[in-house]
Amino acid sequence: MSTTKLKAAILIISETASKDPSTDKCIPTLQSVFSDLGNNQWEVCATEIVPDSIIDIQKQVREWSDREGSVNLIVTSGGTGFATKDVTPEAVGPLLDRQAPGLVHGMLATSFAVTPFALMARPVAGVRKSTLILTLPGSPKGAKENLDAVLRLLPHACIQAAGAASRPLHAGGVKKLERDAGFSSSGTSGATDSHVQHHHHHHGHRHDHSGGHGGHGGHGGHAVPRAHTKPDERPQSNDPDAGPTRRYRSSPYPMLEVVDALKLIAEHTPIPIVEKAPVNMSLVGSVLAEEVKATESVPAFRASIVDGYAVRIPPSGKFEKGVYPVALVSHAQAGNVRELKEGEVARITTGAPLPPGSDAVVMVEDTVLVSQTDDGKEEKEIEILTSDIQANENVREVGSDVKEGDVILKRGEGITVVGGEFGLLASVGTQEVTVHRRPVIGVLSTGDEIIPHNRPEALRLGEVRDTNRPTLLTAIRGHGFEAVDLGIVSDKPGALEQTLRDALFKVDVIITSGGVSMGELDLLKPTIERSLGGTIHFGRVNMKPGKPTTFATIPTKHSSPSSARSHKTIFSLPGNPASAVVTFHLFVLPSLHQQSGVTPLGLPKVQVVLEEDVRMDKGRPEYHRAFVGVKADGRLHAVSTGGQRSSRIGSFKGANALLCMPAGEGSKKKGESVDALLMGKLGVLP
Repeated sequence: MSTTKLKAAILIISETASKDPSTDKCIPTLQSVFSDLGNNQWEVCATEIVPDSIIDIQKQVREWSDREGSVNLIVTSGGTGFATKDVTPEAVGPLLDRQAPGLVHGMLATSFAVTPFALMARPVAGVRKSTLILTLPGSPKGAKENLDAVLRLLPHACIQAAGAASRPLHAGGVKKLERDAGFSSSGTSGATDSHVQHHHHHHGHRHDHSGGHGGHGGHGGHAVPRAHTKPDERPQSNDPDAGPTRRYRSSPYPMLEVVDALKLIAEHTPIPIVEKAPVNMSLVGSVLAEEVKATESVPAFRASIVDGYAVRIPPSGKFEKGVYPVALVSHAQAGNVRELKEGEVARITTGAPLPPGSDAVVMVEDTVLVSQTDDGKEEKEIEILTSDIQANENVREVGSDVKEGDVILKRGEGITVVGGEFGLLASVGTQEVTVHRRPVIGVLSTGDEIIPHNRPEALRLGEVRDTNRPTLLTAIRGHGFEAVDLGIVSDKPGALEQTLRDALFKVDVIITSGGVSMGELDLLKPTIERSLGGTIHFGRVNMKPGKPTTFATIPTKHSSPSSARSHKTIFSLPGNPASAVVTFHLFVLPSLHQQSGVTPLGLPKVQVVLEEDVRMDKGRPEYHRAFVGVKADGRLHAVSTGGQRSSRIGSFKGANALLCMPAGEGSKKKGESVDALLMGKLGVLP
């Protein structure tokens, strides 16, 4: 083995210690294990403390395991018990590419020799990329006991996980491996035997000395899903080659709350790409990445704001009414105009430049015609009926609208369809602006049963018309983004993989519908993880409809049109039409806004008054399709669109909002207020 030390990182999961690190006793304990029993093979290069949060745990594990120069080993301590906030197995399990049930068995067997309550822990172990990960109990003594049990095996495992060839490592057989690891011929070292005999295991020793084996103090009422099988007994995702008898019987992905899913999306959405864009109609919908300054003044010349006559005020400052000759004409068009002399007037139209020498404009209403030219086509003399003419009257001065050098649009402002921003840019002659590039979105449907919605032939048994793809394409374009139709892909692993690979060269975001549940042909998750090297950040959300919604990222290289992006996002939405539309607005749209520099993200939230009783779902928060309109009382009121089954796309007919209904018994009553997310324009209710 190389003399280079293996790198280890220690992650403590504890509400109490995350707030007050001085209460932690596990970090020094585990550091001592590596130092005293590690045979000088380990360097503890990083330690961290996080609260009992799936998101925080996964973020730190990924930071250590996914970066270049990743650590060889991550050991966590805490959160493996049965308390409601013990979520370490749920956080770490889905991150593992390969399980290591033997290490779990070894740790549990060693602790069980001390106390039967050791079986109340729920450890997981396995490999993510090239990093081995172990989850240890939360008590210092329990964590030390578990790490002691397997530490001598870990260098061999880490070297193999890092990519070393197995044949040279195993030369000399198992006995040589045991000797190199410091084990006796019986399989355990004397030190380990002594440890088991004399170590008194204090069950319940936590960082705050207030709980049971495997957990930390400070846990409080956050419910998490509890399966009746252990994560180490399941692979990361279905293996498409294993057949239906080997597929999951329940989802291995933890059930996240909507707010936690949105946090993960925000964390893993690529930052906006900045680019130069010409000022043309394609700019509408873009968000400025830099402020814009006027390159010229508006107006660029002194102009009349009325139809009338330009006059010159004498040096005395007092204009005299009377009859004046019409010496020249100034129209709102390009051309040279001679200087106006004292005693002359010039006929002028609205917007036309004032002739040199003129000081004010008299409205045509304050004049009468006195005489005309011989051919009767032009005015020769007019009488001005008032002497109350002031300098600069009815004149629009240079730069009175916009001065050269003024900031006319700020960073973060959008170019809207109303047209005011585009008109302002055009008025000062702006040729190019710096904007956030809007992502290009590809949409595909999955399933051999799916047929194009416009196929004229009648449906055969089992066929389903493709509702989701055209609906999602319409929604994307309605929000101002470019959408690419990726078609329908077969329920065959190779076909799906190739379609996704091709799409990654065309688009920035991929939206799929279907194939994310528990069936043997639901291939999205395994294809993303196993074939494309992607990371699934969540695979279930506690909501109705849309529970199987999946969000993932895939690393990319030299792809078009956005080669600057190091990874691209995939949203795998449920196959039921209503679920797909709800989850697009709830999860995909905020990510598209974030990549485009749009704020605020997602749909606007308002409060509405219910026009009828609306039943709540007992188990999950529901996003209920509704029509929201203004009534005579000036408040927003909501009417349900009817049956809310996830397969019923008809529930979106007439819907312009999603009511945010909490989980619970019974109904929200007529007249009560609830939050609503607006998908479209407000209507009017009688």
